[in-house]
Amino acid sequence: MKPIRSEADYEAALAEVARLWGAKSGTPRGDRLDVLATLIDAYESQHHPIDPPDPIEAIRTTEV
Repeated sequence: MKPIRSEADYEAALAEVARLWGAKSGTPRGDRLDVLATLIDAYESQHHPIDPPDPIEAIRTTEV
């Protein structure tokens, strides 16, 4: 396991998460999934940030 430093690392981590998806918590596979999810979250926060929605637009989309 290593830090995600590039888009290639990021893509590889996403593929590994897909492979590990559904792993039981507390198992080696589950622990690896948890660590990868944390690394991916940190990478995405820095390299693929999502702007918060416009408050007015958010209200409009929740109105029925």
